[in-house]
Amino acid sequence: MPRLNRELVLEAPVRVSDGAGGFVESWGELGRLWAEVSPRTGRERDGAGLVLARVSYRIVVRAAPMGATARPRPDQRFRDGARVFRIEAVAERDPDGRFLTCFANEETLA
Repeated sequence: MPRLNRELVLEAPVRVSDGAGGFVESWGELGRLWAEVSPRTGRERDGAGLVLARVSYRIVVRAAPMGATARPRPDQRFRDGARVFRIEAVAERDPDGRFLTCFANEETLA
């Protein structure tokens, strides 16, 4: 049984008019989910004088029906304060479909 002890904000991309006929992409809150967050792997990449650290996470949340706003999708992200976890894939965690495992990445400049 997962330990859902961390509240995360689920966000989706939103297009906002820039007033000049174009748009700017922003993020809008879809809701808050309790989750179990576990690190998987990490790596660093050096380029242009900056070090980019990327850590993969397994994030488990309660399942929601397909099409529901509370069901995470790969084009969305979780936010925990200033930390952002981009969702790469989502799979059912158990045969009964009670929980979902979200595979996500966090990137930070080191």
